[in-house]
Amino acid sequence: MNRQVSPSLAFSKAEGAYLWDSEQNRYLDFHAAFAPHLLGHNESQVNNAVTSVIANRSSLYGSGPNELEIALAESVCGDIKHVEKVTMLNTGSEATALAIKLSRAATGRKHFIVMQGGYNGNSDELACNVFNTIAEIGERVSPGEYPIRPLGAGTVISEQRYVHVINYNDLESVRYVCKRYPVAALITEPVLQNIGIVGPEEGYLSGLRELADELGFVLIFDEVKTGFRHALGGYAELCGVKPDLVTYGKAVANGYPISLLGGKAELMDLLADDDPSKRPLVAGTYNGHPAAVAAAIATLEILKSRGGEVYAHLDTLGRAAEAGLRQAFESRNIVGTVVRLGSAFSFYFMDHAPRDFHDMLTNHDFERDVAVRRALISAGIYFIPIATKQCSISASHTLDDIQLMVEQFGKCLDAVG
Repeated sequence: MNRQVSPSLAFSKAEGAYLWDSEQNRYLDFHAAFAPHLLGHNESQVNNAVTSVIANRSSLYGSGPNELEIALAESVCGDIKHVEKVTMLNTGSEATALAIKLSRAATGRKHFIVMQGGYNGNSDELACNVFNTIAEIGERVSPGEYPIRPLGAGTVISEQRYVHVINYNDLESVRYVCKRYPVAALITEPVLQNIGIVGPEEGYLSGLRELADELGFVLIFDEVKTGFRHALGGYAELCGVKPDLVTYGKAVANGYPISLLGGKAELMDLLADDDPSKRPLVAGTYNGHPAAVAAAIATLEILKSRGGEVYAHLDTLGRAAEAGLRQAFESRNIVGTVVRLGSAFSFYFMDHAPRDFHDMLTNHDFERDVAVRRALISAGIYFIPIATKQCSISASHTLDDIQLMVEQFGKCLDAVG
């Protein structure tokens, strides 16, 4: 049920940059399953690594680390400077939930800060304030915090009141909350990519680092989407700001189910502390499953051996997509903005790039956005039909694919009006 969208399509197979539905209609894919498929669907080297693990009789042992986990940990910690130690889980939601738990154990505090419009997983405390309306959250608040709006029924987040929701790109609101509550952590995507592409203003991320050091909270970068898609060290590598903890998922194994939580050794060591009163619980039968770990190792090997080539190709395609979509808006005198980060892009029916979700709510035409996406699907171009969602290019795409997408985007703008 969690994959229901309109139009509802049942997909039967995927290869490279393409999807096929159950009626064998082919779609050029720019959704990439919410972005994991950095290399494209069913990349052969990654798939071969998985089948090799099965052929070699590796299994889920359930006790102690397996050899593949050790190899992956050595690779991640060796290549990413701000990841001194790492643990493996299955989903991004598990990794972010554990990051919050770990920050509480380290600081002895309970409260934490999240971003309005950001998505940090489906755990009970983090699932809030993702897609709201102005009527639900009210006018802009700065400095200050927004009312909690649970993402779905059945949560107790409103009663617990440990989470504080502020706007992205708003340092004063971070200080506002920290003056009033004992804050254990601030968690944010370094670039908000659940609502398209909303980037940090100059000095914002370094300002978060300074506030974390000054006020004693743990700075968590949720790089489940940005990690490995833009650089081996994620967006933290690109921006030069070192988080205390970082979560990865999606692109790390090109679509196989694995996530990582890593960061400072002094924090990560608490997960194995001899004193059970200091040790956060981390558990999961399928953590470090050899098939997923093998996929991650193979993906990182590709990125390390020819990462310059892969990222350069992705950026070339991204620049072509950005230029083409901008031209589609301009040539039709339609007010629109295209925002891109490497191989990820989004479009907005507004005259500037949004600085936060409140800005987007005030200025973007959400209904028109969805209408264009649905028209593209009818034309064989798969943008997920949810307004503002990021589009993702894979290394399997070509310039011809980008050109086709741009042409159809223009036609769909004409059709929607």
